[in-house]
Amino acid sequence: MAPVIAYLLTWTTYGTWLRGDDRGWAEIGKDGVTRYAEPDPDRVMADCDRLKHDPVVLSPEMRRVVDQAIRDVCAHRRWTLHAVNVRSNHVHVVMGSDRAPDRVVADLKAWGTRRLREAGHAEAETRIWTRRGSTRYLDSHGSLVAAVDYVVRMQERRDGWEEEESGGEARH
Repeated sequence: MAPVIAYLLTWTTYGTWLRGDDRGWAEIGKDGVTRYAEPDPDRVMADCDRLKHDPVVLSPEMRRVVDQAIRDVCAHRRWTLHAVNVRSNHVHVVMGSDRAPDRVVADLKAWGTRRLREAGHAEAETRIWTRRGSTRYLDSHGSLVAAVDYVVRMQERRDGWEEEESGGEARH
């Protein structure tokens, strides 16, 4: 197995991408293995009923705050940030770190939440993010380039936004 050179990290905002969603979803089994599952509208409805508050959709200003928090944490910890794209309902980061990716996601989410609260964009009891996130290991230059392209360019095409408006940016 080739050494990991970076991670592609993705996490969603609270209540915006529920289990059973027809866009796709993953479930961690009791054995700890992640499995991708089929759409399940009944499960989506059941999860909607359990939400503690409205789903969190990040405004353009909230997206800027989270983006800057990610950049600040990466700079402070000397992690290599290759790309970041904060969307209205999810975040993508391509980066290198000496820490486990699950820990990195938790740290970035915590600092994003803290900065949103400091800026007055979220109350103390508001959950901003869903639990966990997706962590993909990148072990080649080709996989790194593809991940950066996905985060910066493909998100824009999918949403129909211009790159300048979205805040998606690559760094090499």
